[in-house]
Amino acid sequence: MLLSTLFVVAFFASILWTIIKNGFNAMSWEMITQLPGGGFYLGKEGGILNAIVGSLYIVGGSVLLGLLISIPIVFYINIYQKKNSKLAYLTRLSFDVLFGIPSIVYGAFGFTIMIFLGLKTSLLGGIIVVTFLIIPIFIRSMDEVANSIPKDLLDATYSLGATKLETGMVIIRQIAPGIATAVLLSIGRAIGDAAAVMFTAGFTDSIPTSLSQPAATLPLSVFFQLSSPIPEVRERAYAAALLLTIIVLIISISGRLITAKFSKNKII
Repeated sequence: MLLSTLFVVAFFASILWTIIKNGFNAMSWEMITQLPGGGFYLGKEGGILNAIVGSLYIVGGSVLLGLLISIPIVFYINIYQKKNSKLAYLTRLSFDVLFGIPSIVYGAFGFTIMIFLGLKTSLLGGIIVVTFLIIPIFIRSMDEVANSIPKDLLDATYSLGATKLETGMVIIRQIAPGIATAVLLSIGRAIGDAAAVMFTAGFTDSIPTSLSQPAATLPLSVFFQLSSPIPEVRERAYAAALLLTIIVLIISISGRLITAKFSKNKII
C-alpha cells in the first residue's frame, strides 16, 4: 500500500514538475490578462484570456444546467420509485454506461446533432455537450449518497404528514456533500476536456459575447500551442497547462472544504 501510494504521488509530482519547469518562465500577468495579439502564435505579444474566459463560461453554464437536470432525476429514483424498482435500476445502469463513454463520442454526437439542426460551433454547443458529459457524474455521485440515507428518516418525514416534495427538501440537505463532490468532479472533468469542445465550441481569439459565437478553452489552447515548432509558443502551452492545473487545484481544495462543512453539520 505504501509503495502504491508513493508511486501515485511520484507520478503526480513528475507531471507537476514537467509543466512548472517548462511553463513557469512563460507565465506572466500579461499572458493571463491579454487576448492573443497578431503574432501570438509566432511567439510575440498577447495572452490566453480568451481561453480562460471561454473555459469558465462553458464550465459554469454546463454545471448549472447539469444540476437542474440531475437533481430531479436523483429525487425521482430515490423518493418516487421503490428501492427494487426496475425503472430505477435501468436508470442507474444507463448512467453507469454513459459515465464510461469517452468524451470524443459525446463531441461527435453533439457535432452530428448540430449539423442536423444547422448550428455552427458556438458557446451554446460547448455548454450542451459538456452538460451531457457531466450529467452521469452528477447523478451517480448524488445517487450513492442518497442511497445511504436511512429509510427511517424518510418514514419519519412521512409520519409527520410531509409530502414527497417536502421530503425531497429534507433529502437535499442530506445529500449536500454528494452535490458538492459531484460539482467538484464535474468541474475537473469539464474544464480539462478538449475532445468534446473541439467539435462543438470551436476556437476563437476573442471573448464570446453571445451563445451563438465560438469559444476558446484552455485545453485547446494548450493543444494548439504545443504543436507549434516555435519554442516560445510551446513554453506558453506549458504555462497554460500550469494555469489549468492551478485552477483545478483551487477548485479541489474549495470543494473539499465545502464537503467537510456540510458533512460536519449532517443530522445522520
